[in-house]
Amino acid sequence: MTTEMTLPAYTRHHWAKSDRKDPSRIHLLEYHMADVGACFEALLQQPTIRRRLASAAKLDDLDNATVARLCVFAALHDIGKVNMGFQTQIWRQDCLPGGRRPASFHHVGHTIDMVPILNADGDRETSAWFSPALGFDRGLLEWDNGLLEWDADGGVTACGLFVATLSHHGSPLNLEANRSRNTRAWQKFANLAPRACVERIGLLVRQWFPEAFSGNAPPLPDTSAFQHHYLGLCILADWIGSNETWFEYRDKLDDNYINHARRQADKAIREIGLDIGKQRTAFASMPPRTDFADLFAIPGAPPPNAIQRQAALETPLEEQLVIIESETGSGKTEAALWRFARMFQAEKVDGLYFALPTRAAASQLHRRVKDFTARLFPDGDRPGVVLAVPGYDAGSDLGQVELPDYDSGAAGHSESEKPWAAERPKRYLAAQIAVGTVDQAMLGALQVKHAHLRASCLARNLLVVDEVHASDTYMTEIIRALLDAHTGSGGYALLMSATLGSEARQRWLSAVRRDADREKLSLEAALQTPYPAVSVRGDAGVVVAAAGDNDRAKAVRIEPSAAMADFDQVAQRALAAARAGAKVLVVRNTVNAALQTHRSLEAAASGNDRPLLFAVNEVIALHHSRFARGDRRLLDSAVEQRLGKGRDPGGCVVIGTQTLEQSLDIDADLLITDLCPVDVLLQRIGRLHRHDRHDRAWEYNTPVCIVLTPADADLSPLLTSGQNANGLGPQGYVYRSLHTLEATRRLVHEFPEWRIPEMNRKLVERATHPDALSQITKELGDDWNAHATNTEGGYIADGQAARNHTVRFDKSFFEDNREVCFPNIEERVRTRLGDDRLEIVFTPAPPSPFDPARLVEKLELPLRWLSGAEAPESVKPTVMEEGFEFSIGSRSFRYDHLGLRPA
Repeated sequence: MTTEMTLPAYTRHHWAKSDRKDPSRIHLLEYHMADVGACFEALLQQPTIRRRLASAAKLDDLDNATVARLCVFAALHDIGKVNMGFQTQIWRQDCLPGGRRPASFHHVGHTIDMVPILNADGDRETSAWFSPALGFDRGLLEWDNGLLEWDADGGVTACGLFVATLSHHGSPLNLEANRSRNTRAWQKFANLAPRACVERIGLLVRQWFPEAFSGNAPPLPDTSAFQHHYLGLCILADWIGSNETWFEYRDKLDDNYINHARRQADKAIREIGLDIGKQRTAFASMPPRTDFADLFAIPGAPPPNAIQRQAALETPLEEQLVIIESETGSGKTEAALWRFARMFQAEKVDGLYFALPTRAAASQLHRRVKDFTARLFPDGDRPGVVLAVPGYDAGSDLGQVELPDYDSGAAGHSESEKPWAAERPKRYLAAQIAVGTVDQAMLGALQVKHAHLRASCLARNLLVVDEVHASDTYMTEIIRALLDAHTGSGGYALLMSATLGSEARQRWLSAVRRDADREKLSLEAALQTPYPAVSVRGDAGVVVAAAGDNDRAKAVRIEPSAAMADFDQVAQRALAAARAGAKVLVVRNTVNAALQTHRSLEAAASGNDRPLLFAVNEVIALHHSRFARGDRRLLDSAVEQRLGKGRDPGGCVVIGTQTLEQSLDIDADLLITDLCPVDVLLQRIGRLHRHDRHDRAWEYNTPVCIVLTPADADLSPLLTSGQNANGLGPQGYVYRSLHTLEATRRLVHEFPEWRIPEMNRKLVERATHPDALSQITKELGDDWNAHATNTEGGYIADGQAARNHTVRFDKSFFEDNREVCFPNIEERVRTRLGDDRLEIVFTPAPPSPFDPARLVEKLELPLRWLSGAEAPESVKPTVMEEGFEFSIGSRSFRYDHLGLRPA
């Protein structure tokens, strides 16, 4: 017979977390609230984190009473768990009166289910929060010196912070949610009384954070950005305070538990790497390591060049947004890292997130940043360097900084409410030093779950975005929104580009203040802008400082060739150069063009030519994005071995796509490339004669770039062809602005020699400036005018879509709740970011085409290839003599040394 003494603790005390294997093992609700409140308090003891939150409120610092009040809000994040629908979900049948759980308790949670109570009287008047009919009239928000009296606007700000608190599962709480008002779940049941629990918690939070209830404290900050930044930190505190690594389960009452919670909170943020006080002390006590020679101790390396000195030494560290423009290979990465070292020493930032356009680029840079970090920080106080690329494992020191998983079931979360820690990429931005893809940072500004967590974690670090010119209209608008929030919270950012036009520069710099009337330069003025340069957004407008000569000038011979569609001619030209001992890089705009060029090359090559063809483990290959991750790393390594700084001797032909233009440190003797926008073309030319060397074939001591174009006099036929012309034009989907392409084609024919970097500014402006593009329309007629209108309409639509998808950091969680809430667009948002790939798992895993000992366990398949078919949990492949095939629905696919493609 069950007695009161043998009943589980959850029938006598409210719980917040339970063990999924043994639900009788619980962690008391008031303890978990103390844990999270203590974690939030510990976070705000970190100077940079505290300053960033203050900056979001347009303050220099937060007073202690305000900090205590925010800790109260954070502690109350799970107050909704007092309801009996939540509490009884783990009760044994014999503990339930009548032997069964009331139907009205089913499907009751603790966040969204509070909406009917918050709006109990059908309106949003603050007095209606917690209806007297439910016994909460002297409850949560109405204690003496209550939360509603903490602001200067009658409780509106307090309500906004409380709604933000209840949004800790990652999405803003919708106050208009269509939920029925279930009064019974909030009334006494068996031995538990929600009202009594709320009153006890009210007494406890006064003991935990007494300064919060001080009568002479200033009102709560009322900026919306402050609410959003607070939410991100609240989510972080909830994750830390929900982990049994630091907060073991306890179900015995202890009125002094808060002391234990505070000790554990301090320990947790120290072990995670959020508390860097010890590291700063060690850093300050050692000899300075922020000199260029110390940080980049490469034998024979020259002293810092002009762009590096301008960016790191001469540009004031107080500038929140800095843009570095310099040619490829001029040392922009070292300039960014050097500036970070000086900013860390000045305690402007706590860490670094280095964002790159591709996974391969991030993987490559990760090694360099690890070496840099090893030189900057002393032994024993060196942060790990996280490779923030999902699915990659590059020995990234994750063991030192990886954040443990969050048990969503133990915390009482339903499957649809999994917290942010259920997905590891959501934790990348909490790292002190991380190198990753730009989309991971962009997710901090998009309407996806836990965006606030990402943004608030990122705020303490320097954000570096490389190759910013590569961003399309959609990405540009999202990054601008991210920069707006980042700098609005006092954060710092640095953008880098080899080929940035004046329009783009002005647009990026306006992100600091969101200028409605940003300055526009005429083409003549734009052509006079210095290059290389460092730009900032000063009080009087955009300031562009010339960085001087970097002594890396090269004159590239440009040879136009109307052979874009003649794959045999391209292959034969590349093979002839390789036979003469040249390293040849062939970059095509699309995978299909690369495949056809590769087939022509194999057909043209004799048996003696085989060593000249790019191969991985003696398997002939090409380089593009449609390879399994493990094989892609093999390809990257092999390309660097054949074309890198320490390249093998002898000729070689490497064929690939855009994956070769940004990601790898490669040095070709001859470049053959498709026509593309001039900024992209300059990026590709950056892979030509990248390093000073004396082992080039004598015929190729002068850098030569062959630009493949359509055979027509201009690009007008592409306006109406209705065909995908190798990624060009309206049907090309890669480079859709024919104006920019036509302007680039003209530059290729007009200037037989491009002097780099002397001509960079002229080349970019003459192919991207609106005045230059308008001239093409005037010369070529109405069809081009229609194309300009359609293209501009597409850009406007992309920009509007991005704005519709970004977090409204300028809106209140309470007053503007409808505008703050996230619509159900996460899948669409990820698709626009290129994250529209489906992971296919193979059972059994087939061997890699490059190494039979390695298995291909999974591949990523573009969703559009499936034609609506759903992929099963695993797929059984058919292993062929070369590679393997598999089917999904009616579609068949092949994977071999040429990559993934429809069979």
